[in-house]
Amino acid sequence: MTAARTPLTPAASADALGLRERKKLKTRLAIRRATYGLIESQGYEATTIEQIADAAEVSPSTVFRYFPTKEDIVLTDEYDPVMEAELRDRPLDEPMLESLRYIITAHVRAILEQGGEDERKELYVRTKLMIEVPAVRSRMMESMSVTGRLVCRVIAERTGRDADDLKVRVFAMGVIGSLMEALLYWGEHGCEDDLVALVNEALDVFKDGW
Repeated sequence: MTAARTPLTPAASADALGLRERKKLKTRLAIRRATYGLIESQGYEATTIEQIADAAEVSPSTVFRYFPTKEDIVLTDEYDPVMEAELRDRPLDEPMLESLRYIITAHVRAILEQGGEDERKELYVRTKLMIEVPAVRSRMMESMSVTGRLVCRVIAERTGRDADDLKVRVFAMGVIGSLMEALLYWGEHGCEDDLVALVNEALDVFKDGW
């Protein structure tokens, strides 16, 4: 039984990538951080792809190659592949809810406690945009579906069920949805509550009900 690794922030996990992948990650991070900087100074709607490209010192076509829409720049992170690997490293006899709880809360702590100031600021701004900008929240729902399918694959491997099984899909999307609601609740209350505690409270609904 493989012991779980300590979840890493994107910057830390970059050390494990090859040269080409590190360059791609560096470009993605530069684009995203340029976007957050512009949004912070002039607002979401006023920020254009051309401005983002200029601030990140890349071409507009490069921005679109990495991120199909402006909403994707705000929402996309590097955690999904890491999350999938971490889930596979959890003990096979551990309840799936507890495996997901461990991974999700560990990644939240990694951002809030171990990540740099840029990562924490991005989380605050991203959460605010999810609340205030309908296009961002809509795109977030689509992004959640991708993450949910990832979770479905791991559940299927562990349980022997099909990844497209209705109960598997409902459970996976329920957990991912609870994470989004905890994040929105946190943002709606000024990002002052303990986000890890809110995530745990949301996940407890699956275990304890109301």
